Amino acid sequence: MLYIAIGCLGFVVIHLFDIVSLKRWAKGIKPATWVLGSGLLVYALVIACLRSDKLTLPVWSTWLGWVLLTISLLLLIYSLFINLPFRKTYITTGASDTLIRTGLYALVRHPGVIWFTLFMLSLTLVSKSSVLVIAAPIFILLDIVLVITQDKFVFTKMFDGYESYQQETPMLLPNRQSINAFINSLKQQPGA
Repeated sequence: MLYIAIGCLGFVVIHLFDIVSLKRWAKGIKPATWVLGSGLLVYALVIACLRSDKLTLPVWSTWLGWVLLTISLLLLIYSLFINLPFRKTYITTGASDTLIRTGLYALVRHPGVIWFTLFMLSLTLVSKSSVLVIAAPIFILLDIVLVITQDKFVFTKMFDGYESYQQETPMLLPNRQSINAFINSLKQQPGA
């Protein structure tokens, strides 16, 4: 259970990342907060996978887990580090002033939650970790709490036009309109 607590602490530090961004604290604090929060979560996940009792699962579930793990991890990395302007989002002092409404962010306002949820479920299948059976729902819930907080209190202060984005794009579950917007944004990208 210590690893679950460490992962929860990681989410608390990630919450602080938004405060550090808005308050424009000294250079270096913003990326340090992101690295520390993410590092705590990753550490908790790795140790939970390696040191916990193993579940007895059918072989096909492990193969399914690997496929879903690959897809979800690639989409999580893309949505958090490529679709968003990396330097402005994670390195530069202050908040990013760029509201991204294209790519995965045309589909939903917080696509990382979808991919993180799928990642947690697939990681549980791959690792067969009994601790992750408990940790995964907790971490998914904390991720949802994080994005609700961002959506209601942080991003409206951070980005001009965020209120209209909230009206146009669903928060977590795509709808027909957002799927069409996503497809249209892909067609408008260079090389498409």
